[in-house]
This record gives sequence, C-alpha cells and structure tokens, in this order.
Amino acid sequence: MLHRQQQRPLHFGIVGGVERNESAYRDIAERAGHALSFHGGHVGGRGAATLAELVHRVDLIIVVTDVNSHGAVQLARRLARKAGIPMVLVRRCSPSRFAAVVAGYDEVPAVAELRAAG
Repeated sequence: MLHRQQQRPLHFGIVGGVERNESAYRDIAERAGHALSFHGGHVGGRGAATLAELVHRVDLIIVVTDVNSHGAVQLARRLARKAGIPMVLVRRCSPSRFAAVVAGYDEVPAVAELRAAG
C-alpha cells in the first residue's frame, strides 16, 4: 500500500448527518490535505440537483441513513452507482468516525470498520 504522502488529495462527500458537525468534518478533511463537500440530505427544491452535483465532484461518498429520508438515501445511492463513485452507507457518522476514515482511506479495513460501526 502507498503511504498517504504518495497519494493525491481526495474529495470526500457526506450526505446527511448532523449539520452542526459540517465544520468539524471539513476541518478534519482539510487538516489531512483533503476536501469535503457536505449535503444535508434535503432533496426538495434544488436539493436533488445539488446532491447530483456533489456526487459528480467527490471521490468517496458517505451516506448517513439515520437522519436522511428514504428518498435522499435512494437518490444518493442511484447517483453514486451511475457515476461509479464508491459509496459507504452508515447509520451514523460522528466526526471521530469520519476522522478514522480520512486517516485510513487507503486501507480497506478503515472503510470496512465504518460500515460495521454504522
């Protein structure tokens, strides 16, 4: 496996989750040299269009199911699958759990751990 210094910065996407944690998620990604896009999971109005835009600019999408509507989860899954973007469904995603994914993004166990902990 490559060390993090040898890999390009990633653009993570989180759909759903607690919106007050958005700045914490962003800080975690930026401290590690990555970028983050956050979508609250609201698909009414322009929400579906902004979700589609998010999916097309990220390298990995995390969809939080506990606070998202069924429609938002289904739309995120469909868009990610169509765009070929890796996706992880989790029940909850705390800032510490997101930090673990960012820290170990190149290791399969980090993604498996996120799935198991959800």
